[in-house]
Amino acid sequence: MKNITLAIDDGVLEKARAVAEKRGTTLNAIVRDYLTLLSTEEQRWARSKARLKDLMDNSTADIGPDFKWNRDELYDD
Repeated sequence: MKNITLAIDDGVLEKARAVAEKRGTTLNAIVRDYLTLLSTEEQRWARSKARLKDLMDNSTADIGPDFKWNRDELYDD
């Protein structure tokens, strides 16, 4: 595991430490969890976009070139 150094405003640091204490954890754990979530989220978005593109590229639906969405029909139910 690597260490990093951050420069952060004193007021923000104080508030973040208070949040960590309230949650019964450390500021280090909060930052580590957030960065893990951030990197995982990016991977999930990339996979989702790739799947959606694949669905669009391989769709067999044929609604025709002149098809127009009709708001009333969409909200009929």
